[in-house]
Amino acid sequence: MAARNASLALLVALSAAGVAHAQAEAAKAADDCEAAVTESVKRVRGKNAQDVQYVKAKRSIAPSAEDETSLRGEGRYRAAGGRIVPFTYGCAINTKTGATSGVVFRELVATAEEKPFQPDLTHVSVADCDSAAVASLKRQNPRAGHIVVDGESRQLRPAPDERIALEGRGAFERAPGMNSAPFTYRCELEPRSGRIVSVHTSG
Repeated sequence: MAARNASLALLVALSAAGVAHAQAEAAKAADDCEAAVTESVKRVRGKNAQDVQYVKAKRSIAPSAEDETSLRGEGRYRAAGGRIVPFTYGCAINTKTGATSGVVFRELVATAEEKPFQPDLTHVSVADCDSAAVASLKRQNPRAGHIVVDGESRQLRPAPDERIALEGRGAFERAPGMNSAPFTYRCELEPRSGRIVSVHTSG
């Protein structure tokens, strides 16, 4: 009887160890997947993506093929101006090698229920902000040339002290003959006077 109880205890211990090992392997695979997603986010968004984080409770793992497991989840990163951008992600994990593949992420847009930001632009000049951003970039890069602002990238956001923030992107040559490099800019303006309070460029 004692021998039988000892055998049962051993089987239970081995089973628990097996479960713990499987859980540890799944957690490592998920971490590897999220590391690959982080690389993809930073490669696509560049310096605009900072402090990439994941919601561990939102992880979902399911078999997708004979030797593959699919992992899906949610995360977020901090963009220019401190804006938080949520996203969903997914990737395939090879259960034999632990390698990840098929990494994808999709940024979540604001829901229709959210009230859009519609500031009074009567006294605000977008062109003045663009010019100030170009001048700021020239101060940081004295040899810069062929600076182009992408008008379609402009976005308006609320800023502290009831100001308006105008953010955008562009491209420039750091020096004549060099390949174009991307840059971002952000102006804060007083809506009543149209005065530009601050200008920040990064590139």
